Amino acid sequence: MSATAGRADEPHEAQVIPISRGRAGHERPDAGGGNGPRPGDGRDDAAGGGRGDDRLAELLAFLRRRLTGQYEVDEFGFDPELTDKVLLELIRPLYRHWFRVETVGIENVPGDCGALVVANHSGTVPVDALMLQVALHDDHPDRRPIRLLGADLVYRLPVLGHLSRKTGHTLACPEDADRLLRRGELVGVFPEGFKGVGKPFSERYRLQRFGRGGFVASAIRAGVPIVPCAIVGAEEIYPKIGDLRFLARALGLPYLPVTPLFPWFGPLGLVPLPSKWLIGFGEPIRTDEHDPAEADDPMVVFNLTDHVREVVQQQLNELRLRRGHAFPPLF
Repeated sequence: MSATAGRADEPHEAQVIPISRGRAGHERPDAGGGNGPRPGDGRDDAAGGGRGDDRLAELLAFLRRRLTGQYEVDEFGFDPELTDKVLLELIRPLYRHWFRVETVGIENVPGDCGALVVANHSGTVPVDALMLQVALHDDHPDRRPIRLLGADLVYRLPVLGHLSRKTGHTLACPEDADRLLRRGELVGVFPEGFKGVGKPFSERYRLQRFGRGGFVASAIRAGVPIVPCAIVGAEEIYPKIGDLRFLARALGLPYLPVTPLFPWFGPLGLVPLPSKWLIGFGEPIRTDEHDPAEADDPMVVFNLTDHVREVVQQQLNELRLRRGHAFPPLF
């Protein structure tokens, strides 16, 4: 779920606050000086009330646009305003405070052209896709929305499929991928699919097969770079130790996981464990050196797919060492 959000900084008059030295030589604002509001003088309350009025006015304007249909949706169903103002706001607390996500090498993601982000997939429940979306929207200098390519199952589910379209994602098919990349969009793919997200905890951080390399063919046809991405932390949120296969088949699901907490603790077992996350972006792998016709050459596609997989695996190994313990002290 991702969207661009414009920001305009208005000029304002600078305020000079006297500085005094605290203990150990640290500088701190002088509590007794300056022209700022003092506790109890009413000006801080007025400022807080002003901010509250601004937020209320913004909320009312948002509701008015939604009710009157004065908002933009592209041909894929992407609704940038709803994504930024509502859906991303709901998952940002997970990103900032629960998983404490840090990004590495985000400057490797182009800011002004199409690119294909290729990431590992894990976690039993695909929370990693949401965290990747927040990372690129909030932490990238150009606040880039990522258009993730999802499996058929996602779009067969009525609520999830609708929300996925609203947040800019689409079906993992060559036609949609080609159109998005040629439009200069940032497209994301998880080539492991359900094999990656549903693998047992004993195989954590071992990449599964990368499919047939359709994502590589799309990148070659569009002439855009491939950005390898490694996500560390998702493997520990729902450690999969078993699979209720019979029930999964009855429900039409690829798997139904058993974890240390689910289903034994009921709804409480659905709370993800607060592992520490790192999301790393490697140097872009160029595809514009290939002729677009080479997208139909199985050997070229296979070799490049294998190369991308090796790079992502190496990134995973390095980021795991950099992170250290999956559950560091929270305080």
